[in-house]
Order: sequence, then C-alpha cells, then structure tokens
Amino acid sequence: MIIDNLDQVANQIENERGIKKEFLYEALEQALASACRKHIGDGSQLECALNPSAGTMQFFRVKEVVEDIFSESTEILVEEAKKIDKKAELGDEVSVEFIPTDFGRIAAQIAKQVITQRLREAERDSVFEEFQLKIGKVVNGTVQQVENRSYLINLGRTESILNYYDQIPGEKFELNEVIRVYVTNVDRNNRRNMVAISRSHSGLLRALFESEIPEINDGIIEVMSVAREPGIRAKVAIKTNNPSIGAVGTCVGQMGGRIQTIIKELGNEKIDVLEWNEDIKTFIANSLKPANISNVLITDIEEKQATVVVEKDQLSLAIGKAGVNVRLSVNLTGWKLNVISTEEFNENHKSIIDKIQNNKDLIQDTQSDSNSLQNSQLGKAIANDINKEKEKQIEETKEKLKEKLKSIQKQEETEMKVSVLAKLLNVKTAELMEKAKAKGIDIKSNRSTLTPDQVKNIKEKVFI
Repeated sequence: MIIDNLDQVANQIENERGIKKEFLYEALEQALASACRKHIGDGSQLECALNPSAGTMQFFRVKEVVEDIFSESTEILVEEAKKIDKKAELGDEVSVEFIPTDFGRIAAQIAKQVITQRLREAERDSVFEEFQLKIGKVVNGTVQQVENRSYLINLGRTESILNYYDQIPGEKFELNEVIRVYVTNVDRNNRRNMVAISRSHSGLLRALFESEIPEINDGIIEVMSVAREPGIRAKVAIKTNNPSIGAVGTCVGQMGGRIQTIIKELGNEKIDVLEWNEDIKTFIANSLKPANISNVLITDIEEKQATVVVEKDQLSLAIGKAGVNVRLSVNLTGWKLNVISTEEFNENHKSIIDKIQNNKDLIQDTQSDSNSLQNSQLGKAIANDINKEKEKQIEETKEKLKEKLKSIQKQEETEMKVSVLAKLLNVKTAELMEKAKAKGIDIKSNRSTLTPDQVKNIKEKVFI
C-alpha cells in the first residue's frame, strides 16, 4: 500500500513545526496497525512498517509457532515458520506479511487524523516548553477580545485570559492594544488557559525594574524585596554591590526618568524606592518612610514582632492612608509592626519592657540602642527602666537570703550538721565548705556536726 508524498510532507512538518519526522512515522505505524486490527476483526496481533522514502506500508501478523493449528490468524506450523525465519522454534513468534483488503481509503483517513493530532500535541508541548522558560518574566501581548471584565490576550503562539482579579484596578484596554503582562505559571493540563498571566502580581514590578534598569540586570544592584498594592502604592527594597554606586539614585534615574517609565506602565502607581539593610531595625525604619522613626524595638524575635515609636505628628504618615504604608512595610520586611506615638509609649512602655525582659538578647540589643541614642529621651527611658528592673531583682535576691538566715538564727544555739545548714542556705555542701574555708572556718568533712559558734560564724562571715 502507498501513501503519496509521505516523506515530503514529513520533512515540511519537521521544518515548519519542529516535529521530528521519526516521531511522526512511529505514531503513524501505531495508528495504522490499530485501525487495520479493527478493520479485519479476527483478533490477530498486527504490526505496520513504513518505508517513508517509497511512501509504502507493510502489514504483518504476529503468529505463534505450534505443532497443530487451531487459529490460522494467530498460529503457524513449525515448517512454515522456518521458511520465514530459519531459527524459529516451537513457542517463538514470527511476523507474517499480509495485504489487507479495502483498507486504502481508511489508511489515508487515519494518516490525516494522526498527523493533525500529533501536530496539535507537538504544538502544545512546544508552547509549554517555550513559556516554561518565561515564568517570572514580562512578555508582550495584544488585546484580542474583551470578555466581560476579562481580556483575551494574544501572546504569539498561544492565547491567555487576563482575569479581572489579575488586573490593576481601574485600568482599561482597547482592542489590538499591546500590553505587558507577567507570566505567573504554565499548566500543561489546563487546555483552556495554559499560560497564566497577571498585571497585579508583585513580580511584575520586580521584572520591570530588572528590564528598565541595566545595573540590576548586570548584578550591580539587587532587588531584595517588593511589596505592592496594585494601582495604589508599592515599595521596593534594593541594595548595591558596589559602594561607589548609589542604589536609590540609580533606580530613580536622572530627573526621575527611569522610575517614571515604570510608574507609567503600572497606571501611575506610586513607587517608594528604599535601601535594604541587613540590620532589621534600620530596614524597618527605612520601610516606613517618608515618616521619621524615633525608635524600633524588637519585642519577639521568633514571631518577628516589633514596636515602632514615632512622634505624634508622624503617626498618621507612618500608618498611611487606610493603613497602606504600614501594611506595605509589613509585607516588605516580613515583620509584624505595631506603630505607636511617643506619648502612648510613655504611658504603656512597662508592658513592652516586660516583653523585652523575657529575652536576654533583646535586653542587650535594646541597651545598645539606647547607648546609640544618648540624646534621645526615649532611649534613656528604656535604659533606665531596664537598670531599675535589674536592681529590683538583686534586692529581691538579697531579701530572700536574709529570710533564710533568719530561719537559721533560731537553730544557731544548737548543734547542726553541715548538710542541714547547706540545705537551709540553698547551697551545695561542698560549696558551703569551700566558702567557709576561705573565711578561715575549717570543716573537716561533709558529715561533720557544727557547733553553735561555727554556725554563727558561717552565717555572719560567709553569707552576709
């Protein structure tokens, strides 16, 4: 049987669509064998072999070598099998060529269907591989159709739906308008919308910075964190890897030229560019700009919680309209922030100090902060409160010790074992003997019985 121009068609498909012709031939052989099996309907196992250059196909029945035949379509005698394969033995399988009748038209239809199906699958695989590499990047698309509040975007080799919740609030597009979208995901199994795109994703802002600012693309400047409320405001934390290059000034550009391009692309969304800092307190203070921050207190390291203290006239600026400024700062830093005024701190700072007292690292950290803020009344207040708390703890310890010594006073007129005295003083026996020896009071062993004078001397000379 012959299929006209098979090799020529396969070569053309390979050149234009990138589908290897060997892959196409294999699919054709499987489809033709399956169709021929259904056409004959005798239950035999069939194989098909293509000769692409000649455009011919051959069909074979796979038969088992037996001594006696029960089914001619699936079995063959040993003598007949050896004519095909001299090494054939009982139980082996041999392929016997045959020509199916009235199969030419069916074969042509099958070939057309298989080629069409494989083209679709290969095209889909090719699109998947292409856009898999574009995840996290910005691509251009053309508005092809408006569907309710969503847009059908032509991305070149495929189409994607820009849903209303992936749009910047308030933006409108016209038909055939070219827009920039951010590729968030590619799902091979989603036949309706394989490529997921967005304009509200924070990754779009990061990708625009990378594309519009060469220094970021070259690695001189890094985008460390991005927080965004689409259409309203955004914050971008950056750092420079070259001390001679200012990160913020480079990103803003001369006369704001670079940042204005990005702002225009995002529908005039306000963008704050600030410097990232490895010191979380400095980073938090930077993230709340343009507000001036008086102090940042870390109240819980594990839960990432901090209290930010500002002057009363800076409080509304730090929080922002509808809380947008502090909300963006929380997303940018990853820390839960409690913004309060200095007046509110002075009224309730005891509770904050109590939280800090539970962590020695926080105490040391806060003390270093207050030292660096010597001219700040807030810093001095924090340091004084911590010192007062320490003095209070020392006094409480002394009082407890005095109470224990009073309980011993009642027994000092009688003899007492060393171990009993040590227990009353809440110290180890060996420690008691060592301290007594240092004061000139010799105790022979840990089982010794102390005289009333020795008990009195230990109490007065060692523990007072």
